[in-house]
Amino acid sequence: MEGFLRFLVAKAILLALASSFVSCYDPSPLQDFCVAVDDANGVFVNGKFCKDPKYVKAEDFFTSGLNIAGNTMNRVGSNVTNVNVDRIPGLNTLGVSLVRIDFAPGGQNPPHTHPRATEILVLVEGTLLVGFVTSNQDNNRLFSKVLYPGDVFVFPIGMIHFQVNVGRTNAVAFAGLGSQNPGTITIADAVFGSTPLIMPEILAKAFQLDVNVVRYLEARFSRNY
Repeated sequence: MEGFLRFLVAKAILLALASSFVSCYDPSPLQDFCVAVDDANGVFVNGKFCKDPKYVKAEDFFTSGLNIAGNTMNRVGSNVTNVNVDRIPGLNTLGVSLVRIDFAPGGQNPPHTHPRATEILVLVEGTLLVGFVTSNQDNNRLFSKVLYPGDVFVFPIGMIHFQVNVGRTNAVAFAGLGSQNPGTITIADAVFGSTPLIMPEILAKAFQLDVNVVRYLEARFSRNY
């Protein structure tokens, strides 16, 4: 019995060591491609049904329009144009996507996180202040940098991050993400604009705010605002 217990302990240690060297994101495809299709009769793979390969065409792997600036006339002064599996069906199962981000002067892509992807951003026009904050275990350290055209910055998967246009002209950036559908959680929208709303008393204690301030913020971020 004692020998068996030693075996189990040793096996658990080996599994823990092995897992520490493995990072898993979107699973690798087991075929050339799996073009997404809204067809319940297809084969369901990782979030989408697969189109029959014999009906796949070049347009399934193509989109255009990233040369067109997004509308930044909104409350944060930025616009994100997504190129993910919803826009290019051929991205399904391939574990990669792209965005164009336009910034008005003073505009920002507010603090947010991508639960399923690391992001690598290149600035092509303007000046951006960017950064991300590490986890609680790392004491929430801020890593920040001012970027100029041609500069590149990486935001690790799951980290809260942001970009702010600190220049006097428009800014344009492109970013690649390590998922066909990385997801986005904008912190303020999620916390103060959830459906249904989080009880103001909970947020007041969490953020050390007066409950009336929380009610004001929830009114601002509510989907009905």
